[in-house]
Amino acid sequence: MPVPMPRQRVIPAVENGHDGGAAPRTDRPTGSPTDITRDSAPGGTTGQEAEPATTAGQTTTDATGAPRTTGGPDGTGATPGPAAPTAPTAAEAAEALARIAAGSAAHPGSGQTSTALTLLVIEDDPAGSLNIPSLLDSAELTVRVRTARNLTEAERLLTDDVHCILLDLALPAPGPRPAEAGDGTEDELAVLRHVLRLAPRHAVLALTGAENSARGPEAVRVGAQDFLYRDELDGRLLSRAVRYAVERKRADHAQRQLTESRLRAQENARLERGLLPTPLLEGAPLRFAARYRPGRSRALLGGDFYDTVRTADGTVHAMIGDVCGHGPDEAALGVELRIAWRALTFAGLCGDQLLSTLQKVLENERPDDEIFATLCTVDISPDGRSAGLCLAGHPSPLIARQGHLAELLPYDDNGPALGLLPQARWPRRQVELGRSWSLMLYTDGLIEGRIGAGNQRLGQEGMVSLVRGLLAQGLRGDALLEAAMTEVRALNGGELTDDVAVLLLDRMVPTTR
Repeated sequence: MPVPMPRQRVIPAVENGHDGGAAPRTDRPTGSPTDITRDSAPGGTTGQEAEPATTAGQTTTDATGAPRTTGGPDGTGATPGPAAPTAPTAAEAAEALARIAAGSAAHPGSGQTSTALTLLVIEDDPAGSLNIPSLLDSAELTVRVRTARNLTEAERLLTDDVHCILLDLALPAPGPRPAEAGDGTEDELAVLRHVLRLAPRHAVLALTGAENSARGPEAVRVGAQDFLYRDELDGRLLSRAVRYAVERKRADHAQRQLTESRLRAQENARLERGLLPTPLLEGAPLRFAARYRPGRSRALLGGDFYDTVRTADGTVHAMIGDVCGHGPDEAALGVELRIAWRALTFAGLCGDQLLSTLQKVLENERPDDEIFATLCTVDISPDGRSAGLCLAGHPSPLIARQGHLAELLPYDDNGPALGLLPQARWPRRQVELGRSWSLMLYTDGLIEGRIGAGNQRLGQEGMVSLVRGLLAQGLRGDALLEAAMTEVRALNGGELTDDVAVLLLDRMVPTTR
């Protein structure tokens, strides 16, 4: 029966470079910045040539020269085969454990997870009284220590794998000494401010003397995570302070990200209220439903916009539009066009006069001369039986009359999109709606979705067929729009890449007997 390999574990003494019997290193220039750990080379290598670890199915030789198979797929240290597997000897187990302690824990790609922290100590201690590695070893905390004697060395040693900085406030400040720093306080805090600018993402511990007790809290006010007194420093206190500083920095970073996310959400909500307005249909015998989905990944808003209002004479006005592009500039322009449309509609404009004015708004507000917008406007008469239709490069609405199949309204008098031709005109076409009907306005994102894995698009004909099937199932209003959006996404094989806006108006008059 194969004997499993001994359990791997990290040895704090080896991790900190104190392996007991190891000879001291002599390959480091005297006076250079030092990394107390043995894995001071990039990637955490020890400076000694490590023996390559065996992989599954790899053949090695034992002390006698006989072939031996290690690392079987069953995870027990042997692979199945005709020959009986050889159990690892005690010497081999010790050798493997040494390799694990010296190299595997320092290499994330080796399959071992390292929980060690890296501490950068910035202090000038000629007497050598502050022995940080010894303090941390006594506290049994796995911390890699790097030491810099000045800010220049610290900048060179400050890499992304450093978790915490221990800064001696007694270091001289960079640059000329401020004239107003009579007691030296400003000078020492200038050192801290310099380090905070140098390492904005790192946790910082301030180290000061007990005789300067006021400087510790002041350092925390400036931006340090905590402060320590040099004369009271011991391994347990330093261990706690390092861990606390790292976690507090992470918490501060998470809180800052949360605050920024909340601010962005509030801004998006304000923009969304402008882009997706509340319909003003009080007194109108119509039902309203809408769906909106931006095409950008993780975006809340896109370049599509819509609105519906009822004016004092009882006419219901509806519109839907699409600004080319998908960014925040296009979304903001859509909001401006919608608000302008609502104001112009309440002012009594419609048809060509309204669209000509909107084009002027677009030309003055767009960030680029190549930006244009398509638009569809419908004004429904007070009795609900007829409507005026204007199309500015936009797909024609779909209408489902009672007793008839759903179809597209006429679109042969379609005018150009807003922003393309300076002197364009947009004719208004009168259409009959009937007694009971459903009118669906949409943007091209709904019909440009793919069908299956090929390049074929759904198109207007496919969309009409899809809606006919849903109407035959008895779906109306919100249920109809939700089912339509779901089926279009299913045909596309996932989320649609373009913005989609759909607006539905229903006029259902009960049949009299």
